[in-house]
Amino acid sequence: MLTATQKKTAEAIVNIFETGEVLGDYSQVTLIAGDTGRLTFGRSQTTLGSGNLHGLLQRYCVNPGARFGARLTACLPDCAARKESLDTDLKLHNILRASADDPVMRDTQDAFFDEVYWRPAARAAERMGISSPLGVAVVYDSFVHGAWKAMAERVIRELGDVAAAGERAWITAYVATRRAWLAGHPRADLRATVYRMEAFQRLIEQGYWGLDAPLVVRGKEISTATLFATPSGCYDGPQPGTRALALQSPLQRGLDVRLLQLGLSERGLNVKADGIFGQTSVRLIKEYQTACGRPATGAADAALITELVG
Repeated sequence: MLTATQKKTAEAIVNIFETGEVLGDYSQVTLIAGDTGRLTFGRSQTTLGSGNLHGLLQRYCVNPGARFGARLTACLPDCAARKESLDTDLKLHNILRASADDPVMRDTQDAFFDEVYWRPAARAAERMGISSPLGVAVVYDSFVHGAWKAMAERVIRELGDVAAAGERAWITAYVATRRAWLAGHPRADLRATVYRMEAFQRLIEQGYWGLDAPLVVRGKEISTATLFATPSGCYDGPQPGTRALALQSPLQRGLDVRLLQLGLSERGLNVKADGIFGQTSVRLIKEYQTACGRPATGAADAALITELVG
């Protein structure tokens, strides 16, 4: 059994692989050319193509406290049908980004990814006789990334099972085998992910089988401070209307900015709801103000914020 901190550390390693953040990027929306998963979202990048995105959103929408439940419920039939139009639906993408500011969505993602990826990986590791935190992390990564069973069978054919080879030798061989498979894969997007196995190879070489923090993985610090921080890219405030929004240095960031951008997006303006009030936000505010016959200041006062946010 891994301790709670060892589990969070193992998850953090895969979070870094998936989104570049220790706690994961709950708001990340990605579309990689050639990826059969197509539209992907959230901390562990669940995909439209697999059907898991629909499962995650359905679970979120049935929660009566879901702030964006009504908006996302309207998308569920298309999501269930895995419609290709969702891959480029910028309004949906912005709703997904904004939903990450809702603690209900973050809790839903945690529970969903735990059920879909972590628990099956932990059970598979236990059946194989893999008990070290680093070994379990390797199994978990393969459940998230795919092809655990095929790679494990390949190593067993070449080396024997974990009991015969010893856990550390088996995991070391598995990581090397998986790296070679990724490096020679016909899909360019998978070839580009060899860094995952290279990161595990470095942890193995350094003897970090217990995943004792602090660790550095791909330049990111995994420590008590980072494991229990507020997730990157999520905003708990300020509330809309509590301040005016205008171009400043440093740039204004927060929940109010994200919701303002979402309001612009839902009115047909091409904006990425990233929660950062930059030059693009100023330009689109001006466009909106001009279309409404108002002075094009590019700033948003409380009245305009209320109008756009609702």
